[in-house]
Amino acid sequence: MGAATLYQLAKAGAKVVGIDRFAPPHDQGSSHGDTRITRLAVGEGAAYVPLVRRSQQIWRELEAQSGEALFEQCGVLVMSSTEMAPALHGAADFVATTIELARTYGIDHEILTSAQIRARFPQFGPIRDGAVGYFEPEGGFVRPERCIATQLAGAQALGATLMTGATVSALKPEGDAVRIQAGDRTLVAGKVIVCAGMWSAELLGEPFSRLLKVCRQTLFWFKLAEPVIFPAVSPSFILVHGSRETDSCYGFPPIPGEGSMKIATEQYAPLESIETLDRSVCQADADEMYRAQVAGNFAGVTPELAKARVCTYTVTPDHGFIIDDHPALRNVTVVSACSGHGFKHSAAIGEAVAQRCLTGTSEIDLSAFSLSRFA
Repeated sequence: MGAATLYQLAKAGAKVVGIDRFAPPHDQGSSHGDTRITRLAVGEGAAYVPLVRRSQQIWRELEAQSGEALFEQCGVLVMSSTEMAPALHGAADFVATTIELARTYGIDHEILTSAQIRARFPQFGPIRDGAVGYFEPEGGFVRPERCIATQLAGAQALGATLMTGATVSALKPEGDAVRIQAGDRTLVAGKVIVCAGMWSAELLGEPFSRLLKVCRQTLFWFKLAEPVIFPAVSPSFILVHGSRETDSCYGFPPIPGEGSMKIATEQYAPLESIETLDRSVCQADADEMYRAQVAGNFAGVTPELAKARVCTYTVTPDHGFIIDDHPALRNVTVVSACSGHGFKHSAAIGEAVAQRCLTGTSEIDLSAFSLSRFA
């Protein structure tokens, strides 16, 4: 969110400084791990559809300008059993909402039977009879590290300043401006936009310290069996394969040359402290992930772990976004938390927030993400 907003503000001609405690793109927050799913029919709700549609346009614009490959349009396949109503990201029936939004917004899609899924995508061969699939050919994945680096480079080329290795410790009103303490430097700005992810609650105080919880997530890459049965063009996927809350996962097609499949689940146990976040992944974690999510659900994937990573979700009570003014700090706008499903929307959020910051309004309606819903 920060990289996108910095780029869009610089593009609009604003004098802007981006501050990060690390050196983005980095692996200390929520926006790493090589790939992030993007899909137009967003099962989390209708308010997200304009954001993801515009984001996909911006990724293509950035690709044309930079020559970087950012958006892989390989399609997205959402699968679940017909007798279930899987709740994900606050949607009571995620798959039904996805299909309804696709029909409402004229998004190209197919509804597939279990036999059709197995015939087209042999990697899902073990899928149970009676399963239903939603396939969206315009979806796929974006490459978060490349997207961040491209937008930061674009912002700097347009005159933005980037301060890395500087932790913002305080925001204080100073007349109509805001004083920012960043390491041993002090800046004064007319407006401040905070896209601090898991560090937001600590920096912003109430009500954010009450509303936001940070949850540790693990990402796994399992090696593929030989010969590889994945089709040349395979979709990103979301799979609900049982009635329990833990019976779901998401993942990506193999990246050429890597010989592995990335897969992950979502965990919502809050961390006691972000300072004690364990970034290690042990073999027992990988074994349990394979047993619970891969074995019996995917063909052509071995138990051998290629690599693993840890990231975080910063989650709101309703699993939605927060994009709003800080209720106690004048001229401070809060952008995030995004509850683990924000990256596909980030390019358009950056554009909308930049518009809101400079003109008071944005072309895309952001009212669904206001703090007032938690009052």
